[in-house]
Amino acid sequence: MNDFLEITEGETPIILCQPHGGTRLADEIADKLNATGRAIADTDWHIARLYEDVHPGVTVVRTHLSRYVIDVNRDPSGDTLYPGQSTTELCPLSDFDGRPIYLQGAEPTPDEIAVRRRLYHAPYHAALEAQIARLRARHRQILVYDCHSIRSEIPRLFPSRLPALNLGTDSGRTVALELQRIAESLCREVETADLDWVANGRFRGGWTTRQYGRPQAGVHAFQLECAQRVYMDEAPPWTYRTDKAERLRHVIGELLRQFERWLRG
Repeated sequence: MNDFLEITEGETPIILCQPHGGTRLADEIADKLNATGRAIADTDWHIARLYEDVHPGVTVVRTHLSRYVIDVNRDPSGDTLYPGQSTTELCPLSDFDGRPIYLQGAEPTPDEIAVRRRLYHAPYHAALEAQIARLRARHRQILVYDCHSIRSEIPRLFPSRLPALNLGTDSGRTVALELQRIAESLCREVETADLDWVANGRFRGGWTTRQYGRPQAGVHAFQLECAQRVYMDEAPPWTYRTDKAERLRHVIGELLRQFERWLRG
């Protein structure tokens, strides 16, 4: 699966990362998954479409690989990002609802996980690091923006219904304070009963955000986790709803415009 990465180079100081929008499964892995696993329900459905052309000139780093093969937004060591809370592994063994995704006895061995790290996790981050270096050479400050979405209600992962917009900056560690204020101010402006938000709630930013966010070095990192109800149907066949999505796309586009204005400051 040498074509699992897609990179679009832009010249603005913003990189969009899309680590969980892929649906591909290598044959040798698909054969080991049960029906739950082959359904790949935990995909960040339509994330590429949601962000397509929402802000001109951005760089995009995305993988077409399903997170069930390996989660490129997890610490490659396997350490958890949220101690004491339920989460999925580097190579997930269950779906978000806690149901096994592998046939009994077919779970990946440590050696198989190591191979997946080498084939998929490492190249994804090498590509991202190359884009960070390229844009950092052109701009005094850049932003790594991690694009995510998730079903609104997953009792195993969080109680009740998730807010529509979930801003993650590892409690302010991965961006300049001004960027956090820009995001929060915009969310307050657009907030409605069905477009609520929270900053650094259940999702404070994954490994990508925490790994690359170094504001003092001119590299900021920000994660937006959108509740999928805001732009699509949250059940198979996971239909994209243009009428809902356009409002969200407008908010995302305005957020990126304000971010870029500050970065070019």
